Amino acid sequence: MGATSAAERRAIQDFGTVVVVGGGCYGDYYLRQLGRAAAAGAVRWRRLLVVDRDPGCAVARRLAGGDPIALPAMELVVSEWAPFFDSWLASSAVDPAGADRDAVVPSPLMPHLLFDWLLARARRRWPSRSVGVEPLQRAPDTPWQRAAPDGTHFVSFAEWMCPINCIEPAKCPHVRAERTWSLPVTLRRYAAEEQAAGTAIAGAAVFHCTHRVYGVGMVDVRDVLEADREVARLGAAGPFELLVGTVSHCHGALNRLVVGPEPFVPVP
Repeated sequence: MGATSAAERRAIQDFGTVVVVGGGCYGDYYLRQLGRAAAAGAVRWRRLLVVDRDPGCAVARRLAGGDPIALPAMELVVSEWAPFFDSWLASSAVDPAGADRDAVVPSPLMPHLLFDWLLARARRRWPSRSVGVEPLQRAPDTPWQRAAPDGTHFVSFAEWMCPINCIEPAKCPHVRAERTWSLPVTLRRYAAEEQAAGTAIAGAAVFHCTHRVYGVGMVDVRDVLEADREVARLGAAGPFELLVGTVSHCHGALNRLVVGPEPFVPVP
């Protein structure tokens, strides 16, 4: 028997649809890395979608110039991000089993798109109820954080600039010591503390962006669909609040989803 290759020794990562958010410099970089990973036998997918509103984005220009960026089953979707996710995730919610292997490659500078989809879904689900975003009532325990005007709370355990291809290993390459922090753990602890303090927060929906291959991080779509089902379940029981975070171990965006009661209808 011949020698077993490294690609054969490890299980290939097999995805359904992978959506890369943005066709600019970040998306262009992620595509190159995915191409290298696919060539090495580390990953495969059924469809690879790059979503950007600009038909002349960096990815489009390189494709038009005949650059060998073109990967198997790759498609450039010219669209604003919000309407794309509104349609794509709504279709996924109809057939969650079919979306079980789908994933999103987020851009470091994108809005909190996955939360925005949950918010829009809740508003359509309960058109007669108050559904909105409120600032966090208490700051989470992270070294760096900023509250944005739209209610999004950005947090980070890093007070330094991290490289785009950092895979957040167990030993942090910046401090050269064990990485003792993880935002998913911190957020769930934060939600539990808020509950214990008597606030209306029912829990935390955490979309964890984890490293998959060659410096590319992804969020699993099944986690987003599970959060949507949880929102529906909580809302059926009455008013509620939910902490929603799209995070890696080190960085993230948080929002507080607030759904009010059914409107009061006076007895005639």
